[in-house]
Amino acid sequence: MAPKKPLCLPSLLLPLLTLLLPQADTRSFVVDRDHNRFLLDGAPFRYVSGSLHYFRVPRVLWADRLFKMRMSGLNVVQFYVPWNYHEPEPGVYNFNGSRDLFAFLQEATLANLLVILRPGPYICAEWEMGGLPAWLLRKPKIHLRTSDPDFLAAVDSWFKVLLPRIYPWLYHNGGNIISIQVENEYGSYRACDVSYMRHLAGLFRSLLGDKILLFTTDGPEGLKCGSLQGLYTTVDFGPADNMTKIFGLLRKYEPRGPLVNSEYYTGWLDYWGQNHSTRSIPAVTKGLEKMLKLGASVNMYMFHGGTNFGYWNGADEKGRFLPITTSYDYDAPISEAGDPTPKLFAIRNVISKFQEVPLGPLPPPSPKMTLGPLTLHLDGNLLDFLDFLCPQGPIHSVLPMTFEAVNQVHGYMLYRTYLTDTVSEPTQLWVPNNGVHDRAYVMVDGVFQGVLERNMKHNLFLMGKIGATLDVLLENMGRLSFGSNSSDFKGLLQPPILGQTVLTQWLMFPLKVDNLVKEWFPIQPLKSSHPQTPSGPTFYSTTFPILNSGGDTFLFLPGWTKGQVWINGFNLGRYWTKRGPQQTLYVPRPLLFPRGAHNRITLLELENVPPQPQIQFLDRPILNSTKHRTYIYSLSSASEPMELSGH
Repeated sequence: MAPKKPLCLPSLLLPLLTLLLPQADTRSFVVDRDHNRFLLDGAPFRYVSGSLHYFRVPRVLWADRLFKMRMSGLNVVQFYVPWNYHEPEPGVYNFNGSRDLFAFLQEATLANLLVILRPGPYICAEWEMGGLPAWLLRKPKIHLRTSDPDFLAAVDSWFKVLLPRIYPWLYHNGGNIISIQVENEYGSYRACDVSYMRHLAGLFRSLLGDKILLFTTDGPEGLKCGSLQGLYTTVDFGPADNMTKIFGLLRKYEPRGPLVNSEYYTGWLDYWGQNHSTRSIPAVTKGLEKMLKLGASVNMYMFHGGTNFGYWNGADEKGRFLPITTSYDYDAPISEAGDPTPKLFAIRNVISKFQEVPLGPLPPPSPKMTLGPLTLHLDGNLLDFLDFLCPQGPIHSVLPMTFEAVNQVHGYMLYRTYLTDTVSEPTQLWVPNNGVHDRAYVMVDGVFQGVLERNMKHNLFLMGKIGATLDVLLENMGRLSFGSNSSDFKGLLQPPILGQTVLTQWLMFPLKVDNLVKEWFPIQPLKSSHPQTPSGPTFYSTTFPILNSGGDTFLFLPGWTKGQVWINGFNLGRYWTKRGPQQTLYVPRPLLFPRGAHNRITLLELENVPPQPQIQFLDRPILNSTKHRTYIYSLSSASEPMELSGH
């Protein structure tokens, strides 16, 4: 809970209170430009910080992760606030459960960690739409991250809710927040709208006052457009970058004051279909030690990565659409399962050369559990459950509408039309102008035909009689979190074409799959006229007990293709076994019912089920096994070099 004002005290204690108040008034965190350092309560201070995202870690595990960070020698934790996580609909706010930002601040206090807060409004973070709520796109012409009045009105409304709640937690008010970032790597955004940045800076000052240190963060190439007079300028770079050159460039924008690397990369993110990213321990520790010798303050991104549960992963666009994996392990010093790694101990050793590290050992790795193999049972095709998945019924439109146009934020939407002529020869189904966002599963009369995918060249040919049902299940694979940051609408952006015929008269079913899994399963599927073949979008499930106290575990899905997993109604995230690199999904122990209670696992397999529909729980993750490297075909004629993603 937030720091409180002193209670009324008996008159005998007033002299004591008088002595204490001046000491409380000395709480401050400021820049000492004369000596190129920070001052905390008037004393020289250098922070060694780590990034952790409360929204990627179940609330019950926050204290564990923060304690391990403090025991590693860190004195600060840095984290983002994702706007879309807290305002799911305009004017509807959620700070409950794992969204209780203020409970996380309290846990940081208990762990003796100060806080650097990054509230955006844009955060990147490889998070869905960079933290911006998808409902902004209900105004299709909105210009994100600019001084567009529609965007500023939404931002102002949000910050007038969030920032007053943050105010009591500022360090000089008795809290633990020592500084706050304005926007995020704005120099990497094409708009370079100085008026927008000035508006944000004025908004933060009006709601938070003049005492809190406000700062910006950019990569070296973004300092020109991302920095702003009156906000302290910091930079971000990784172990492979030229530290001397980058800090020299930073000095052109911030001639005096402490050097700050706000994102020193301990690892990197993963994309589906590419190899798992790693950063070597010697490279990370060498760069860290060099920065600390310079007297710089540094934040390590990430110190603990966590997991993109549910539908929260973001995506990049680097010549093609690159959705980010469910695991956000990041090759960080604390693993996805919260275990100390050799990288952590090496970093702790470096930190100990420069400042005191708490005494005592780090906790050992958490207990791990193996189980299985378990055989899953067919619940039915997704189409069998359409009345439960979309109880309000479909929306009719001559041309297909986007997710945003029908207020479907995440997950899946089914598009249905009927063939107006018999198609007796195999005829190509295609969508012009790269109009599939992001992945489409096509069925004729309930029989799976194949896939269309954003930025991919698929040859899909169909046949069918007049009146046949054509179903196209669209999956939102995550809105862009970095790159162009243009409005990333989802669904069918253009009407599909069968041969030369533009398909019209669509029924759109916004699907509430999570509601079905939580509230309706197990139910008996309705009798269906189409064959119960294990291909196309299909539900499978089973129940299983854990006979001991259990432990953390990793769900392995050998032979499965692509889909979504729920355990006890909790959306664990996406799997894409066929593409990789991630082959297992992290299952935190608190999600499982121990000692004989029945746990339920549900899979929505979108393409093909293995001959033996089995799963296993392993005691270690498999994060680096990309099975097919030939799937990527850019729509452009030449491949483009991969650029660094921001955060």
